[in-house]
Amino acid sequence: MEKRSPSTQEHSRLKWVWTNLKGRRAFYGLGIMGSITFNVLQLTIPFFVAKLIDTFISGPDAAYNLEHNRRLFFIYIAAMVGLTLVRTVIVYATGMIFEGNSQWFLYRIRNVLYDKVQRQDMNFYNTFRTGDLMTRMTGDLDAVRHMIAWVIKTIIESVALYTSTMIYFFFMDSLLASILLVISPLIFIVILKFRKDVGPKHALLREKLSGLNTNAQENISGNRVVKAFAREKYEIEKFDRGNTEYSETNKKTALIWLKYYPAIETFANMMPIILLVIGGFFIIDGRLTVGEFAAFSGLIWAIANPMRNLGSIMNEFQRFKAASAKIMEIYYSEPKIKDAPNALDLPDRFKGKVEFKDVSFKYEDGKLPVLEHISFTVEPGETLAIMGETGCGKTSLIHLIPRFYEVTGGQVLVDGHDVRELKLHQLRKNIGLATQDVLLYSDTIDGNIAYGDEQLPKNEVVKFARYSAASDFIAKMPEGYETIIGERGVGLSGGQKQRISLARALAIRPSILILDDTTSAVDMETEKEIQEGLRNLDFPCTKIIIAQRISTTKNADKIMVLQNGHIMEVGTHEELVKKHGYYHSLVTLQTGEEEFGKAGEA
Repeated sequence: MEKRSPSTQEHSRLKWVWTNLKGRRAFYGLGIMGSITFNVLQLTIPFFVAKLIDTFISGPDAAYNLEHNRRLFFIYIAAMVGLTLVRTVIVYATGMIFEGNSQWFLYRIRNVLYDKVQRQDMNFYNTFRTGDLMTRMTGDLDAVRHMIAWVIKTIIESVALYTSTMIYFFFMDSLLASILLVISPLIFIVILKFRKDVGPKHALLREKLSGLNTNAQENISGNRVVKAFAREKYEIEKFDRGNTEYSETNKKTALIWLKYYPAIETFANMMPIILLVIGGFFIIDGRLTVGEFAAFSGLIWAIANPMRNLGSIMNEFQRFKAASAKIMEIYYSEPKIKDAPNALDLPDRFKGKVEFKDVSFKYEDGKLPVLEHISFTVEPGETLAIMGETGCGKTSLIHLIPRFYEVTGGQVLVDGHDVRELKLHQLRKNIGLATQDVLLYSDTIDGNIAYGDEQLPKNEVVKFARYSAASDFIAKMPEGYETIIGERGVGLSGGQKQRISLARALAIRPSILILDDTTSAVDMETEKEIQEGLRNLDFPCTKIIIAQRISTTKNADKIMVLQNGHIMEVGTHEELVKKHGYYHSLVTLQTGEEEFGKAGEA
């Protein structure tokens, strides 16, 4: 899987945001222009106040103007009221634009990320924890949304307000404006120091939250294990430790801002004092009118506030950096297992022939091979049983057929085609898979069985439930096939879940049916019923069955015994019994000497 470097530059992150605003950029640009316009219009009130004071209150012709030029007075008042209303409309519209675009971005990226996660291969899920992925798709995404809705908007507003105000100040009195401007570099120095200190804290804070979410997710999913071992107190204490670490990190991050905030406030509050002192001298000296001083005084906040905002902006920007890096890692990730550029298009139902040619395999993070030089063939309609000790590579072998993993040597062929040459969707739609570890969804029994084909008629659902010996217990459920089962099948026994899982695998009418110890939790009588159902399927199907019970494997067309990643024995039940190997020992252990003798004679 391809990963973006953790050192992704800020500009590339912003470029990623801009790229994903495609289709809304003009609308977003309109919001930016609205923010600039609104903040430039902030100058209008102090401008008209200055005009009113100098024209009608403190100017040399004030009394005359008040007596003979009242129309101008009302024009100034009307302009102030009118422009205030215009600003109100603009600020409302721009707020809606920024928020609307951020929610649209959030919706789009969440869908893209979910699509990415769904299409990843098994190595991806071995790398990323569920809780971490959930954090990326919730908290991290919200941090990016906040960047679009508030941080960028605040940056634009601050820059527009500060720039336009300074231009206006220089227009009124360049010397006073220059004196006030001297304070800005001091605040910038403090902000840069703050940025350096707070960046690593936000990255650490994000990791603490991810760990906390992972811990919660694992324990909610595994609540039965926790209760079975009476580990509630231990898990509560463990979560409390993680929560304490997150809380402490959060406090330390906040305290960094509090550490620099007094310095920023001190420098920002120096501006009104400087204005009062220097401006007072300038009025006495006649350099500045009372109206101009009022304009300076009325707009001094427009210089100080953007300086104050820099701290909050930088804080949120560092949060955005930490979050966006994690999101982009998933966004730009690509599965290694995907369709080849020239993948074969085989829309028809597969015949079901499976062939391994000198196949070797090891996991990416593994040092030793799991499978070595495996070769065998299963003809269409045949049943292959695979047996062997735990860890011998049985499950790894069957995972190579639907390309959950890639072989490191040799070829896996289906109907004579290397699986790497087939389209993944077509390959996997022809394979029905049922495992010992069953995952059922919070849905009806009908919905779970018809998961692979949501258009499956009710009578077909019942038929496949009958094949898997599930119809009897389903009929006894409160709502029958419409009974809603809990998350992961809570409320059902292990055997019942396995039978629903088998019915789900059969319901897609697969060309190849793979069963990984699927009947391990059912009794012998039910297993016999399942075996009968599998022998009488109304569609052709190649079956590959992993099992440890002789009752499951003895009727297979071929039995293969794996040991340490190698094929040790291959043959029918009778042939393998005569070899006096692993299978012979298993027959002896499970059926007793008497049955073994009969098998040997046969």
